Amino acid sequence: MREALRPKVVEDRRSMAMKYRRFAPLERELSLLVLGTDVFTRWDDQGECFALLDAWAEVGGNVIDTGRQYGHAERVVGEWLRARGLRESVMVLTKVGHPDEDTWESRLSRGAVTREIRESLAELDLETIDLLMLHRDDENVPVAALIETLNEERNAGRIGAFGASNWTSTRIAAANAHARECGLEPFTCASPALSLAEWIQPPWRGCVSAHDQQSREFYTREQLPLFAWSAQARGYFAGNRSEETRRTYGGAANAERLARTEKLGAEKGATATQVALAWVLAQPFPVHALIGPETTQELYSSVDALSIELTPAELAWLNLEGE
Repeated sequence: MREALRPKVVEDRRSMAMKYRRFAPLERELSLLVLGTDVFTRWDDQGECFALLDAWAEVGGNVIDTGRQYGHAERVVGEWLRARGLRESVMVLTKVGHPDEDTWESRLSRGAVTREIRESLAELDLETIDLLMLHRDDENVPVAALIETLNEERNAGRIGAFGASNWTSTRIAAANAHARECGLEPFTCASPALSLAEWIQPPWRGCVSAHDQQSREFYTREQLPLFAWSAQARGYFAGNRSEETRRTYGGAANAERLARTEKLGAEKGATATQVALAWVLAQPFPVHALIGPETTQELYSSVDALSIELTPAELAWLNLEGE
C-alpha cells in the first residue's frame, strides 16, 4: 500500500465536515461529494482501493460512482461494501450503455441495457442498483424506448432512480416529456461534466459538458440534480499539465480562471483546486461533485473545500463574467 493512502490521525480531520443534500427520488441524504472509482482501473492492489474507500467512509461520504466501463471497479466496490457491512448506508451510482470503444457500436438497445444492468448487479453483489446512469447517448435510439426500458427495470426492483450521463439538455428534456405524457418515471438526475475550467475540446468521444449557457439555464430552470464529473478539471487547478489536460483545458481563458482561483484562494486561505470545486457546488441548481482522488490527502482537501463560501460576484468573476 502506498504511504499516502494510510489513514491520517484524527487531529488532521478536525476541520472537515461533509455536507449533504436530500435526493428526493431515493428519499436519502446524499453527500455533496461523490467518490469516483475510475482510478481503480489503474490499481491492481485491492488493498489500495479499500484504503481509499475506507477513508471515504471515515469522512462521511456515502455515494460512490462506478461503471461497467471501469474494469474491475464494480467488483472492488461490491467486495468492499460486503466486507465493511455498508450495503445499506452507502449508495452506489453505476453506469451502463457505454459504446464499444473499438467500433463505437451502440449499447443502448433494450437487450444491451438490461444485460449490463444484470452484469452490474452481479459484480456489485447487490439486489438493486441505487442510482443507474446511461453512460453515453446515441441519438439514433428513440428516447421513448430508453425511458420505457428503464421503467421496466425500476418496476422489477433492479434499479432505484435513474438518470443520464453525457446527454444534452435537449435530449433529457425530450425523454422527460415522453415520460410525463405516458405517466412514467422520468430521468431524475443527470451527470454531464462540469468544472470551472471550460473545455477546448471534449476529453473523450461522446462526452457532454454543462458549462455552456443553455445547459446551465436548463438545470437552473428544471432544478434537476446534476452529478458533475471532472468537477476538478482532472487536476488542472492543481498544476496537472499532462498532454490530455492541456488538450482539454489549455488556452488563455482557462489560464485566467486559474489565476483568479489562485488569487481568491490566497485571500481565503484555500488552494486553487478548492476554490474551483467550491464554484461547481455553488451553482443555482443542485450539484453533487464527482471527485477522483488518488490519495487520502487529495480526498481530505476536497472535503475541506466544502467550507468555502463564494458570493455571487465571486462566482461570476471566477468564470470571467466580471472584472
